[in-house]
Amino acid sequence: MKPGRGFLAIIVLALLLAGGWYAVRHIPLIGEVSQRLLNDEATPSLPVFTFNDLEGNSRSSTEWKSKVLVVNFWATWCPPCREEMPLFNEMQEKYGSRGVQFVGIAIDDPEMVRDFSAVYAINFPILTGGVDAIKLANSLGNRFDSLPFTAIFDREGNGRYHQAGEIKRKTLERELPPLL
Repeated sequence: MKPGRGFLAIIVLALLLAGGWYAVRHIPLIGEVSQRLLNDEATPSLPVFTFNDLEGNSRSSTEWKSKVLVVNFWATWCPPCREEMPLFNEMQEKYGSRGVQFVGIAIDDPEMVRDFSAVYAINFPILTGGVDAIKLANSLGNRFDSLPFTAIFDREGNGRYHQAGEIKRKTLERELPPLL
């Protein structure tokens, strides 16, 4: 692949994801339908996945076996994704000692993600992924290629909840305690 093509592919991917996010977030009918469809379908079980962390180390979902796992797909250029990060930091602090593990999977340039993570002092693992991360999100129920997208799994890896769009505190406070 020529150097210019990779950059163009990332731009096209970003535009497609941003369009999906905009549609779910700003067009009421699509947002209502997408949320209803997501909530009516069972969240699939946690598949084994592996992506690199911000230091370039390979990290696998098996590392968090026996934890309540909150997997969030996001990007630095996504406004609601940025809005969620302080809440995720707070929830990781609050529930981490009780067996909850947040994991962010960024669909973005690793250097941008490193800078973002440093500024926001992220206290949970951040992994970087591209097309494979989008495929993983799709397999977990993200039918509209929306960002952010969050999936919650119990200690046995069973899918318990998934949501396209920004997740709110009241949702996490409702979904996490029964899994502890």
